[in-house]
Amino acid sequence: MPLLPLLLIGLWLAAPATAASAAEGDREFAQGERLFERQCRGCHSLAPGVHRAGPSLHGLIGRRAGSVAGYDYSPILEAADHTWNAATLDRFLTDPDAFLPGTRMVFWGLDARSRQHVIRFLEHATR
Repeated sequence: MPLLPLLLIGLWLAAPATAASAAEGDREFAQGERLFERQCRGCHSLAPGVHRAGPSLHGLIGRRAGSVAGYDYSPILEAADHTWNAATLDRFLTDPDAFLPGTRMVFWGLDARSRQHVIRFLEHATR
């Protein structure tokens, strides 16, 4: 069989999987948004420069910890030498005080699945 028909058949067969992956990604994002609303929004804003009990999360991914101007971080967070990404957020949201002993963030952590949903949401919502 010529290559083009095989390629078209492969694309046709892959389309449902791609649509399913996109739908799963949409569900994961929506679950992360709901969790953020329930667990995080009371202390954190997504708007630039809008601080609450915690700093604004705008621009979070790729930002050095403790670096938002105008927010009074704990000394441990100001001295932290890491950048926020999926891995550091996962460790922090598991148990903030174990990850950064002395942090002022009062939070008892999220289970693994909830953490992943919130992180996926934050990766898009904090740009």
